[in-house]
Amino acid sequence: MVSSEGLCVSPPPIAAPVTQYGVTKPISVAGPTESDIIRSRVLERFLLEAGLYESKDEASKREEVLDRIQEIVTNWVKQLTRLRGYTNQMVEDANAVIFTFGSYRLGVHGPGSDIDTLCVGPSYVNREEDFFFVLHNILAEREEVTELQPVPDAHVPVMKFKFNGIPIDLLYASISHLVVPHDLDISDMSVLYNVDEPTVRSLNGCRVADQILKLVPNVEHFCTTLRCLKLWAKRRGVYSNVTGFLGGVNWALLVARICQLYPNAAPSMLVSRFFRVYTQWRWPNPVMLCAIEDGLGFSVWDPRKNPRDRTHHMPIITPAYPCMNSSYNVSTSTLRVMMEQFQYGNSICEKIELNRAKWSALFEPYLFFQSYTNYLQVDILAAGADDLRAWKGWVESRLRQLTLMIERDTFGKLQCHPYPQEYVDASKPSAHCAFFMGLQRKQGEIIQEGQQFDIRGSVDEFRHSINMYMFWKPGMEIYVYHVRRKQLPAYVHPDGYKWSQNLKLTPLQQSYKLPRNNGVAYQTESGEKCLKRKNDPDGENSEQHRLVKRRSPDRNQSDSSEVISHKLSSTSTSSTSDLDGMNEFAGANASSNSSGITSCSHEDIGNEPTAGSSEGSNGDYDNPLSSQSDSSDDLNSYVEDEHANRKNVFQDGLLKELEPNTVVGVVLKSMNGVVDAESAQNPLIRLSLASTA
Repeated sequence: MVSSEGLCVSPPPIAAPVTQYGVTKPISVAGPTESDIIRSRVLERFLLEAGLYESKDEASKREEVLDRIQEIVTNWVKQLTRLRGYTNQMVEDANAVIFTFGSYRLGVHGPGSDIDTLCVGPSYVNREEDFFFVLHNILAEREEVTELQPVPDAHVPVMKFKFNGIPIDLLYASISHLVVPHDLDISDMSVLYNVDEPTVRSLNGCRVADQILKLVPNVEHFCTTLRCLKLWAKRRGVYSNVTGFLGGVNWALLVARICQLYPNAAPSMLVSRFFRVYTQWRWPNPVMLCAIEDGLGFSVWDPRKNPRDRTHHMPIITPAYPCMNSSYNVSTSTLRVMMEQFQYGNSICEKIELNRAKWSALFEPYLFFQSYTNYLQVDILAAGADDLRAWKGWVESRLRQLTLMIERDTFGKLQCHPYPQEYVDASKPSAHCAFFMGLQRKQGEIIQEGQQFDIRGSVDEFRHSINMYMFWKPGMEIYVYHVRRKQLPAYVHPDGYKWSQNLKLTPLQQSYKLPRNNGVAYQTESGEKCLKRKNDPDGENSEQHRLVKRRSPDRNQSDSSEVISHKLSSTSTSSTSDLDGMNEFAGANASSNSSGITSCSHEDIGNEPTAGSSEGSNGDYDNPLSSQSDSSDDLNSYVEDEHANRKNVFQDGLLKELEPNTVVGVVLKSMNGVVDAESAQNPLIRLSLASTA
C-alpha cells in the first residue's frame, strides 16, 4: 500500500470480530485492570473466610453419598424389572442414572448445602407407585436415611431426605427407553419424547444447569461471582423463590447474563456490573441467555400467545427447551424490594471501586426489624419436629399467596415485604416457628384521616387455603398477628434482645425507617365498647389487643388456645375476582384454623419515600439491555406495553367489577362515604367502618 507521500506502508490491521455470547453483543470486552485483579483477590479471600467453600473431606463424603444412591436406585430398577416378568437379560441390563443439578452441578455449593439430584429410569418404572411408594419404602428402611419427606404434589415432585447427614432432593423422570444407557446425554432433546409435563420439569433442572455452563464465557469467573451474589442475596433477605424473591437458578441466570455482557471481566468487575445493569433493567423485559426455541409442542414462554405470561413481573427465562420463566413467583412487592436492594448494592460497589468501602460493607445484613413500623407475624405450630417440618413447608409455600391477596385487596396501596427467614421460639412447649412481613403504605398515596386498610378478608382467604392441607394432624396450627415494631417478640433479635431505638443506621437503612403513628381504631364484631390503652408518646402502644378463644370444631378438637390478636371474622366474604390465579382459593370449605388481625389504619402505615424504590426507577437505558436481540425486539416491546396496559386495567377497571358486598368493595365504598343498608348489617363491615363512623 502506497501513502500520499509515496511511501510504502502496511495496511491497517483488521479488527478481530467480537464473539457474541447470548442474544446480544457484549457491552464491553475490556479486560481487568491491575486494580480489578487485586479487588477480585480480596473478594475471593473474603468469600473463603466467610466459609463458602467446603473441605476436601466433605467433598469426598458427597461423592460417596452419590455413589451409594446410584447403587440403591440401580438395584431398585432391577428389582422392579424382575417382578414385572422381564427376561434375565433385561434384568441384567436394567439401569437408572443419577444426575446432579443446582448449586452442586454449577460448582457453587458450600458446607451443609443440599444436593439436587435426578434419577432417570426406564419407561416401565413410574413416579406415582414405583418412586414414591416402592423406593420410598426402600429408603425408609436404611439407617443412613433420615428425615425422609415425599412431596408428590409439588410443582416438581420431589423426595427429600438426608443420607449420612447430607441433605438430598431427589427427583424422578421416566423416559421412553426400555434400557437407560450409562452415558445418557441429558441435554439431547430426544429425552423429552413422549413424556409428561412433570417429567419435563424434572429433567429441565439438569438441562438448564448444563446449558448455563455452556453459555458463559468463563466458568471460573461465573462461579466466583455467583457465590458472591448468593451470599449477598441471603444477607439482604432476597434469596427465596418460594417467598416471591429469587432462588438459586434465578441468581445463576442473572449472573450468567452479566458474564455474557462482560466476557473478559474479572469477578470484582462482574459483581459491580451486576448491580449497575439490573438497577437500570427495564422490567418486565426478559433476561435471556439464548433465543427461545420451539420444538416438540411443549408450551414455551411467550406473552404474545400465553395470557398468563403477560402477568409476569420479572421474567428470567431458562435456556433449555422448553424455555420457561423461572421467576414467575415474583410479585410487585417483592420486585420493589429487590430493586431497592439492587440500588443498595450498586451504591456500595461504586464506593468499593473508588476505594471508599470494603467488600464487607456489601454484605451487611439487612435490618428488617428496623425497617418498618408495622408487621404481620405468622406463627406455625405443630406437635413435634417432624410434623412441624411438613406443616411449615406447606404454609411457607403459600405465604406468597398472602402477599398477592393483600396487594389485590388493597389495590396495591398497602405494600408487603415478606421476609424469607424463619424464627423459632424455643420457649413454646410445642414445635414452633414464625415468619414476618413488613407493611407500609405505598408512597405517594393520598390518605384521608381515619381511613383503614381492611385486610381481614385477605387473611381469611389465606387461612382457608392453608386448611386445604391433606395431611393435617392434631396440633398443626397457624396464627396471624398484626404487631408493631416495639411489640416484636424477643426471639427475632440477635441473642434475644431488642435493637436499641438509637441504633445508628446507614443512610440507606435510615431511608427504610418509617414514621410512627397512633391513629388506630378498633371495635368488636358486636359493636361493644373496648377498653383502650393510653397511647405512648411515640404511639407504639396504641394498638388495642384482646384475648380471643379459638377452636377447630370441624376437626373435633376439644382443646382451645388463647392468643393475643385482633379477631378474624369468620363471616367475612372475600373478593372473587380472578386475578393472578387467586380464584383457586375461592370457595374453600376447610375448617377454621387461624386467628389473626386484619385491620390497619392508613395512618399506621408509614409513607416515607424509600431509596431505590422501583416506582420510577427504571430510567432510560442506552445499551443493548433494553432490547435483547433483533429477533426479540417485538417480544420485548410487546411485554412492556402489555405490562403497562395490564396495570391500567387493574387500577381503573377492577373496582367496577367487584361485587358490592366484598371486603374490598366495602372498604373502598366506605372511603367514599357511601355504604348501603345491606352492607351496614354485616359485622365485618361495621368493624371496618369503626374509625369513620
